Amino acid sequence: MRTAEEYMEKLFKMRKNVYYNGELIGRDDPRLRPGINVICETFNYAADPQYEELLTATSHLTGKKINRFTHIHQSPEDLLKKQEMTRFMCQRVGGCVQRCMGIDALNALSVVTKDMDDALGTNYHERFLNYLKYYQENDLVGNCAQTDVKGDRSLRPHQQADPDLYLRVVEKRKDGIVVSGAKAHNTIAPYADEIIVLPTRMMTEKDKDWAVAFAVPADAEGITQIIRISNPRPRQKLDAPYANYGSADSLTVFDRVFVPWERVFMCGEWQYAGQLALLFATYHRHSYTGCKPAVTDIIMGTAALVAEYNGVEKASHVRDALAELIAVAELVYGAGIAAGVKAKRAASGTYIPEVVYANVARYHAGVNVYREFELLAELAGGLPATLPPEGDFYNEATKGYLEKYIMRKAGISAENQHRCFRFISDLLVSAQAGVKQVAGVHGGGSPIMEKITIYGQYNIEEKKKLAKYLAGIKE
Repeated sequence: MRTAEEYMEKLFKMRKNVYYNGELIGRDDPRLRPGINVICETFNYAADPQYEELLTATSHLTGKKINRFTHIHQSPEDLLKKQEMTRFMCQRVGGCVQRCMGIDALNALSVVTKDMDDALGTNYHERFLNYLKYYQENDLVGNCAQTDVKGDRSLRPHQQADPDLYLRVVEKRKDGIVVSGAKAHNTIAPYADEIIVLPTRMMTEKDKDWAVAFAVPADAEGITQIIRISNPRPRQKLDAPYANYGSADSLTVFDRVFVPWERVFMCGEWQYAGQLALLFATYHRHSYTGCKPAVTDIIMGTAALVAEYNGVEKASHVRDALAELIAVAELVYGAGIAAGVKAKRAASGTYIPEVVYANVARYHAGVNVYREFELLAELAGGLPATLPPEGDFYNEATKGYLEKYIMRKAGISAENQHRCFRFISDLLVSAQAGVKQVAGVHGGGSPIMEKITIYGQYNIEEKKKLAKYLAGIKE
């Protein structure tokens, strides 16, 4: 397994292909560091004997100890351990741990490549296992690039005015393929080792050029990343763990990128594009059953803390708000547990979370995002929105006034009052807060997509038979 230092050493040597606000930047740019810090923690905790059992696993390929973020789930227990790890790590970094994207993609590929080989006589699974061994032994960090820009949403890939609005194969060579197009919303891409590309939807035979899956280094020739960075507001004096973690995502452009055959895991098998797209969504939504409860934990703990600092922690409306937050967090987590316990073994030996439970969990997480922030805002009051800048708390002309008038409950220092409300301001009214709220709704699939999957996978006919039986209807 790698250390955080080894991860960064490799990262900072990568080819410059990242653009931010009109500027070509290296991966050692300090503005990327908060996101990199998040990934570093996945190495740091894995190396800590106290958390070794949670953060590491045994490779089913080599028998070696590996980072759990590179593991293919071999049992329901593996899925439950991944969920527990995700909640723990998201609590530690104050939000999305980001590294789950890569392993969710690899688990989906481990299933579908075997299914294609069994049905079509291809050799994708052997290629995948060779790549997986390389990925595990080098303890790599992967981004899953799935979402195409899509153009006209009413049209299929082959019907678009510009065929590159879905990523596609433009040339097949003896030694590999050439692809063009773009993938959007690629969280972690600027500081990932690898980009793992999957289809975004079901395809028809006319869409076979767009039915493609592969992996390439994130700095491969022809790849350009146009990124947005989302970091907490910088602190002048009141350094805090939350202020050190951030994220970045990319619109990743593929301009005639060459991919060697050994890194190609689907090429034209349109019948399996939808299965691969949905299976990644299933794994990723199961990961959300760990990360979304962690975010609720943070909101819940902050809401309880500010209520205590305000001296209203025993008020009935505070207890009601906290109970509501608990109910959301544990309902989502509990459904994730059910998805793991009810997991099914695929032909490849990989375990797949139960689809309905995973989607029910993600749906409830998504539709409750704004409600959770609303509850925190209600308990915190208006100060997070109007809190003076940090420098005013250290200016001799204003420091005394702010320390005097920020005070709430006796016995809590002015600095701790300030720290509490500064944190809430970051959570509720910063630019990063807005990003996290929208991402909480749409990341891993919007609520409507979960509803479509839930309805499509649920046995409604069985329920109708139950109703007929109880009603005495015989046919």
